[in-house]
Amino acid sequence: MSHDGDCFLVPGPTRMNQKCLDAMATPVITARGTEFRDIMAELNSGLRYAFNLSPSSDKRGNNTWAGDDDYVVVVVSGSGTAGMEMVVANRFRRNDRVLVPTNGKFGERVAEMCDRYCNLKHMRYEWGRAFDLYEMEMELEKGIYEAVLICHNETSAGITQDAEAIAEMCQRHDVAFILDGITSIGGMPVHPEKWNAEALVVGAQKCTAGPSGIAAIAINQSFIERVKKIRGQDDNNALFYLDLIPALKKGDDEQTPWTPAINLAMGWSEALKVLRHEGLESRWNKATKMANGVRNLFLDCGFELLADEQQRSDSVTAIMYPGGVDDKWRSRLKDVYHTQVIGGQDHLKGKMFRVGSMGETTLVEMIEGCNRMLQCFRDFDVDLPQVDVESYFQ
Repeated sequence: MSHDGDCFLVPGPTRMNQKCLDAMATPVITARGTEFRDIMAELNSGLRYAFNLSPSSDKRGNNTWAGDDDYVVVVVSGSGTAGMEMVVANRFRRNDRVLVPTNGKFGERVAEMCDRYCNLKHMRYEWGRAFDLYEMEMELEKGIYEAVLICHNETSAGITQDAEAIAEMCQRHDVAFILDGITSIGGMPVHPEKWNAEALVVGAQKCTAGPSGIAAIAINQSFIERVKKIRGQDDNNALFYLDLIPALKKGDDEQTPWTPAINLAMGWSEALKVLRHEGLESRWNKATKMANGVRNLFLDCGFELLADEQQRSDSVTAIMYPGGVDDKWRSRLKDVYHTQVIGGQDHLKGKMFRVGSMGETTLVEMIEGCNRMLQCFRDFDVDLPQVDVESYFQ
């Protein structure tokens, strides 16, 4: 098999399938009628599957946002950042102490958000370096923290955090565990119940291959009870559009408090049907296979990877440029080879590129894209061995 046309290998937004695109082209409907509530019911059920929660009905009027566990899902008409802000702003008060370890740009965004709404302790690690769990343990032993928040999968650095170990630590120290799973949910193993996560956030345009600009949160009853208790006090954060209380009042009726992102919800629902058909674990395994192939291929070709070896992400690989190469390579890759990857951010801009292996990306597209990448490096006089790219993905 071969792949013709563009290779789109960025770590989100990912390529959307035709059913998703067609759904977003549906003529306008009202958000308050049964037609859209039917869509929300299907979306809720699909989201519970993506979050790796217990199943729910996809028929309206059947508590579609809930299952046999104590989690509910709430759709957010905004990006993953809006979903994360909804979680943080509703769950904490200004004096609540939270611990946020970071090793990349998006973890730092979580820390900055927490700095706006609560009392932040920021444990800043070098991009791509694993958290020092002993250091975190020593911090939690102080007994002063309300919660730990992490960016589970850090796409800026190609590293995935050891969520299971951090979750166990949080349970021992009786602090809440909150997960920015924007680029992990639907693409790699996430276990809300096992980890006793109070809240998790997913963005549609990443591993679930939906449209940009819509997100969802999964929250358990402990989270909900805490939010309601805080709301009865005088020192809760100022909220309106991202206020969770109105969303909770509407959720059981497959509705939203404000006008929802109607067509984006339609598209995401279709993307989640594809995920369910493919199988959650099958998509996890496919991402792992592609990421392993990319890592081993470029390592054998003499490239350096940014992230620590034991925690390299399965949804994105961060690869350092060889000497004498910068983002002019990416421009040529796009213009001449019709292949897109994404560059580094902040202090790593022009020093690395990142290859996405998430969403509905196929092995065939990844193999062809890697062949084109290597040829483009040869155009820049990078001395590379002759390799059988396809063999790395078998």
